[in-house]
Amino acid sequence: MTEIFGVPMPVLLGQILIGLINGSFYAVLSLGLALIFGLLNIINFAHGALYMLGAFVAYWLLNLLGIPYWGALLLAPLAVGVFGVLLERVLLKPIAGLDHLYGLLLTFGLALILEGVLRDGYGSTGMPYAIPDGLKGGFNLGFMFMPTYRAWVIVASLAVCLGTWLLVEKTPLGARLRAATENPTLVRAFGINVPLMITLTFGFGAALAAFAGVLAAPIYAVNPTMGANLIIVVFAVVVIGGMGSILGAITTGFMLGLIEGLTKVYYPEGSAMVVFVIMAIVLLVKPAGLFGKAS
Repeated sequence: MTEIFGVPMPVLLGQILIGLINGSFYAVLSLGLALIFGLLNIINFAHGALYMLGAFVAYWLLNLLGIPYWGALLLAPLAVGVFGVLLERVLLKPIAGLDHLYGLLLTFGLALILEGVLRDGYGSTGMPYAIPDGLKGGFNLGFMFMPTYRAWVIVASLAVCLGTWLLVEKTPLGARLRAATENPTLVRAFGINVPLMITLTFGFGAALAAFAGVLAAPIYAVNPTMGANLIIVVFAVVVIGGMGSILGAITTGFMLGLIEGLTKVYYPEGSAMVVFVIMAIVLLVKPAGLFGKAS
C-alpha cells in the first residue's frame, strides 16, 4: 500500500475529504461574516446561532410540516434571512455608529439567548436529520469510497461561495453595496436607499449561515450548541483571510479545512489549535490578513 510520510494513501485522502467538508462550512460561514463586516462594519457574534437556527428550521419543517430536505434548503435560509432583517432593524440599527464593541456584545447576548431557549426546549442531545434519498450511498473512486452527500456539500458550498463573490464583485448591485460602505452620503445623493441595502445585506448574511446549517443537519446532529462549537474557528478564518474580504473568507475557509484535516493525520494533538496558531502567525506578519487591506 502506498504511503506518504508514513501514512497510508486511503487514510490521507480520507482526511483530505473530511478537511474539504469542514472547509466548506468554514467558507460559507466566514463568507457571511465577512460580508456583514465588510459591507456593514458589524461584528456579528450571533452568526453561529443563525447557523444553528437554520438547522433547527430544517428540522421543524420536516417534522412539523412534512417539508423534506430540498424544500428546507430553500425555505430555511429565507426564514432566517427574514429574522436577520428584523434583527438588524430592531436591535442593530439603533446602535449604528457606536463603537464595534456594542454590536459585538449585543449579538453575543442574542446568541446566548437563542441557544438557551432551544436548549430548554430540546435539551443538549443532538436530533437526527435524515439524508435525502437522492443523496444516500456513495461511489467508489478507486482509492476510497466517496459518500454522495459529502460530495454534494462541497459542490453546493463552492457554488454558493462563487455566486456570492460574483454578486458582490462583478454586478452593479455589488458596486452599489461597496460604494454605500465607502461613502453613504454620496450614494444617497443618487437616490439609493442605503439603510434598506444595509438591512437586506445583513439578512443575506444570515441566510448564508442558515444555508450552511441545513447542509450540516444530515452530517451533524441538530442541537443548540452546534453554532457555538464552530463560531470561534470561523472568526479565526475571517481574521486570517482579512476582515471584510469576500475572496479571503472563501479561500481561507477551504484552505484551513484542508490544513486541519492533514494535521489530524500527522499531528492529531495539534489539530484543535492549528487554526489559531496560523492566525497568530498571520497577525504578526500581516495584521490586515492574507487578503485584507491595511487601513
